[in-house]
Amino acid sequence: MANENNLSRGLLPEDLLPEDLLPDNKDKDKKDNRKDNGQSHVHEFVGSTRIAGPRKLEHNHRFAGVTSEVIPLPGGGHIHAIFTNTDFTEDHLHELAVKTGPAIPVGNGRHIHFVEATTTLDAGHIHEAIFVTLIEDPTD
Repeated sequence: MANENNLSRGLLPEDLLPEDLLPDNKDKDKKDNRKDNGQSHVHEFVGSTRIAGPRKLEHNHRFAGVTSEVIPLPGGGHIHAIFTNTDFTEDHLHELAVKTGPAIPVGNGRHIHFVEATTTLDAGHIHEAIFVTLIEDPTD
């Protein structure tokens, strides 16, 4: 189909620039979950899309991966970027590129992130996905 597009760069949210994905090493003394090597934390994620597709070929896809490092938010807090492919089902796959929501504390200094996403248009359809990242494990 002419309108189908598998290019992740086309999915990058307009307000999220590639340089936002780079670690910010300006203030290493500031406690922002960075380790001694200058890296910040990431989260694993795993999920399934909602069922979609042409009639009699309805299906879903699975996906998994690791988020980007921390993207600081103005005024505090942070989000992460996610770029991944789904599995290959019914002779196609989809790409997923999205920003997480802000951190949601789950106790003991740990947190997760809520994610709502729409895949690329492939094989004439899209899928929606709603999931949370796995718990971040601080090792300060």
